[in-house]
Amino acid sequence: MPQKKEAPLRSDAQRNRERILEVALVELTRCADAPLSAIARKAGVGQGTFYRNFPNREALVLEIYRHEMQQVADSARRLLDTRAPDQALRAWMDRLATFAMAKAGLADAIRQVTGAPGGPAKPSPTPVAAAADLLLRAGEEAGTIRPGVTADDFLLAIAGLWGLSPQEDWQPRATRLLDLVMDGLRAGAPGR
Repeated sequence: MPQKKEAPLRSDAQRNRERILEVALVELTRCADAPLSAIARKAGVGQGTFYRNFPNREALVLEIYRHEMQQVADSARRLLDTRAPDQALRAWMDRLATFAMAKAGLADAIRQVTGAPGGPAKPSPTPVAAAADLLLRAGEEAGTIRPGVTADDFLLAIAGLWGLSPQEDWQPRATRLLDLVMDGLRAGAPGR
């Protein structure tokens, strides 16, 4: 039997949903046990609107993670539309670092909802890997990125981001790490 496709949200309903996600990201990053009622209040929505969008904490936390990951992935195409491929990749790496720090702050909330026996699984990083692949292929075709680097290679090379603490001044160190990775990606590129 074919599944029913959900109707798109009205613009005001979409804005409410996005506002809830914005506020929840900030609040759950500060405290994994932030009360859902406080998140709804700070988002400026009623309890009914909140629970219609997110029936429980698990749904909210997993949607924040998925939403943030999709935002990072979607930014790759926009960057390629406005910059040279290697510059787009480097700018995207900064966006990914910001995501990594948000995810690090949200890690306790994610562990709480995915760590329980029989609980939901953490969403796959597939959109981020696909975006990395898109940027790497564009750079390879332009001759500015060394050929043959896979998205898996790239994600392993930048894994140090996830070791940085979001409570510290992480940006200068992330910039240095990502510049090193970028230098390695450019080394051996035929167009350099």
